[in-house]
Amino acid sequence: MYKANIYITLRKSILDPKGKATLHALHSLEFKSIQQARIGKFVELTVEAESEEEASELVDQACQKLLANLVMEDYHFELIKL
Repeated sequence: MYKANIYITLRKSILDPKGKATLHALHSLEFKSIQQARIGKFVELTVEAESEEEASELVDQACQKLLANLVMEDYHFELIKL
């Protein structure tokens, strides 16, 4: 059994209005040294698989088919053996 921590972020070329609003709010709270904010998603899955390779393939397919919008988003993940 494995735990997958999946990080999904907008591609650099995609405007991020949530990130821009967050940066503006941080600046208004006197966090002036923060230069950029981008908002993404975090997904945690528990995967039953015989091997790390199998778990990795399952998580990758889940990201490609459902969890990430591949036109606008990038993703990466880490697997932790439970």
